Amino acid sequence: MGQQCCFSATEMNGLGFALPRGDRRLYSILRFDNDSASSDLLRPASHDLLGDRDGPVGVTEALTESQAAVWPEVERAECLARGAALKWASGVFCRPEHLERLSQYKKRESQRTASIHTRLKSMVQSYLEGVGWGLEQLREARDELREVSLTLKEAGLESDGNTDCLASLEKLREVSVDHRQLVTTVSNLPRLYAIRGMVLETERLVESRRLLEAHARLMDLERWQDDILWQLHGAAGTAGSSLCSEDTELVAKYFSGVGQLVDALGKELWAVVSSSLALARQNPTPFVSAVRIVEREEALDRALLAERGGGGGRPLPAGRPRCWKACFFQVLEEAVSARFRSVSYLHTRGPGLAGHLSALQHAVMADLATVRHLLEHCVPPHYQLTAAYLRASHRCLHTHLAQVSSWDLESGEIFAVLNWVLHIYNSPDMMGHPELVTELDRSELGPLISPEGVEQLQSKYVQSVRKSVSEWMHKALQVELQDWQRDQEPDTDHEGFYHTSLPTIITQMLEENARVALMIGESLRDQTIQMGLYEVENLLNRFREALVEFGKEHRRDPTNNKNKFYLHYLLASISNCIILKKSTESLQQQQSSRFAGMFSRTPPNPLAALDRAVRRACRLVMDQLLLELQPFLPGLLTRPWLVQGDPVPKLCSVLESHLDLYGRVRPPCRQRLQEEAQWLMVVEYVRALMQKKLVCRSSEERRQLAQQMILDDQLLRDVFHGLSQQESEVSLPQVNPLALLPVLADFIRLKDPGMLTLEVSGLAAKYPDISEEHVSVLLDVRGDVSRDIRWAVLDLLEQSAPPLPAGYRPIFTDILVPPSTLAFCLPTAKCA
Repeated sequence: MGQQCCFSATEMNGLGFALPRGDRRLYSILRFDNDSASSDLLRPASHDLLGDRDGPVGVTEALTESQAAVWPEVERAECLARGAALKWASGVFCRPEHLERLSQYKKRESQRTASIHTRLKSMVQSYLEGVGWGLEQLREARDELREVSLTLKEAGLESDGNTDCLASLEKLREVSVDHRQLVTTVSNLPRLYAIRGMVLETERLVESRRLLEAHARLMDLERWQDDILWQLHGAAGTAGSSLCSEDTELVAKYFSGVGQLVDALGKELWAVVSSSLALARQNPTPFVSAVRIVEREEALDRALLAERGGGGGRPLPAGRPRCWKACFFQVLEEAVSARFRSVSYLHTRGPGLAGHLSALQHAVMADLATVRHLLEHCVPPHYQLTAAYLRASHRCLHTHLAQVSSWDLESGEIFAVLNWVLHIYNSPDMMGHPELVTELDRSELGPLISPEGVEQLQSKYVQSVRKSVSEWMHKALQVELQDWQRDQEPDTDHEGFYHTSLPTIITQMLEENARVALMIGESLRDQTIQMGLYEVENLLNRFREALVEFGKEHRRDPTNNKNKFYLHYLLASISNCIILKKSTESLQQQQSSRFAGMFSRTPPNPLAALDRAVRRACRLVMDQLLLELQPFLPGLLTRPWLVQGDPVPKLCSVLESHLDLYGRVRPPCRQRLQEEAQWLMVVEYVRALMQKKLVCRSSEERRQLAQQMILDDQLLRDVFHGLSQQESEVSLPQVNPLALLPVLADFIRLKDPGMLTLEVSGLAAKYPDISEEHVSVLLDVRGDVSRDIRWAVLDLLEQSAPPLPAGYRPIFTDILVPPSTLAFCLPTAKCA
């Protein structure tokens, strides 16, 4: 075998077998090694393997030529190897004494070379044996292919000779088809004759609600119909052909009642399912039968789809798949919707809406109890009937509440809807029940009303409440205006302060609305408070206008008995504003900090409106004080006043009566009124001085004038003594107006006119708003100032006019100097 299967490289190439490049190189190195020892070792083997046809020399030359043609890089590789060997040898034997170990190196390399040659010979031998076995297999395969080809040619010749016999088989095929159809018809005749009776029997079973039996008969009829159609389809010819229309119509005519039975059975099934919630406690058997039929239909649908759904084979029966499970849940949802519609919608407006929502809650929870404790045990676990009912009821509630939200609801109705949606629906008494939480993830249902819908409802609620609040505030203001016309003093509280019913009504209304809105949520509470603050601001603006009209009416007829308690009700109005201020600040503190800046419109500023109303009321009070002081003011700083001291005691009496009434006003407006009265009295006193009704003719008159002014100042200080005792409670102004009178008295009493310049300088430092006209009048009142001193004083005042300091309240600005009675003035240096 070894001798027969060994060939040279040239012979193997000639036979169509090319050695791999690496193997050929290995063969070349093995066969043509320049080492003499290797050549001696391999030459006998090569001679044995290659035979004696050409001899060793011829083979060597042939292979050398082949090697040069196939591997031109062998020569270069051999040169590199020799160079590497010389480099190694020059490194090892660089000295003469190293030649002693030459025999050792030679022996070691000879042994290594012999080992490598042995392994190479064995590997090449195994390769050559495998090539020979492969050639043998190829020869056997070629012989077998030749035999098969001859056999196929013979079969083709025989087939060409039998083409005439095929025509006679067509008649036999037609007879076979007719026979198969006749056999099918004969086998189905009993069924066809029994169809009418089975249809009638099934109808009777459906009408008597023996649903399981009726469904079994119906399944038999459908199976017969499907079998007959398939048999006719198979008898018609090939598998891909279809029935003719006549056969289809004929089968449909025989089974015409089956489709009606399916509809009737489905109608009864859905009637049972829709009434299951109402009849579950009495007789759940029909519902169980309906569920079993639905499960049968679902199983049959799955089996038919798995068997015939791919197409190209047996077609699906008519009406399949029926998907009765999906219809089951759809009917259940319609039943739930009908249950919601059955809840009475009568009297759902106004207070009836809360009752309607309560009825919905009880109906839903009662149905849920029926589903969980009765119907859930009548269906397979994978139905998850409780979760399905929860989803259905949630969708129905969502639709119904969307309809309710679209109505024109009042504030109470909107509150009922929001409270039910946001609190009752998700509470443990309803959908948040511990046993229901495990049935369904609440996030699957979504909100009962969308966040946008909730915001719209809250906006409608705020607008409705605003309308109501505005009406009640208008009514309260009208009652307040009527109270101002009463012929009795305003009521007093336990602290003795005047008040009316207006702040109590407003405060209770706003706090109650905020408390009710907080039951829904902080957002609605904040919006309600914001709305209330807007309305309070509007009310205060109307209140201030009413005060102005009240004052005008009183000035038109001060002696009218209806206005007997005009001042008292003004003071009560101021106290009311203080109460409203505290209530407003309390409401603002209740608002969430995140609520600030959420609205595009200007935020309400009721405190500013309160301040404007208080200022207007205080102005009216001062006007009334001035009106009562007016009869006595012309007698001030006149000759009779200088002699008798009148009418200052009468002025003090009026002031005392007013200050006593001011004590009925809540702080801090009580102190404010007292301060305003003090300023008013001083301003009127100085205004009387500026009228120059009394001009001194001598130093004695100047002394008497100054002394009387000091006495008047003391009387006024005694009147305002109560204010000085309360200085710790209020922040008094930087300039006490009563301190002006002693300063003016000292100015008039000054004996040396040459010191007036210094005196005026001090006066201007204390009261920087004093003008040249005021100083000129004071100089005129003295009656002893020469023209030179006057010019010097006025020049000094003009040059040293200081700016008004921060927090300084002007006093001379409000005092106008009457024009001079001279028709003209003489030209002076100052005029020039």
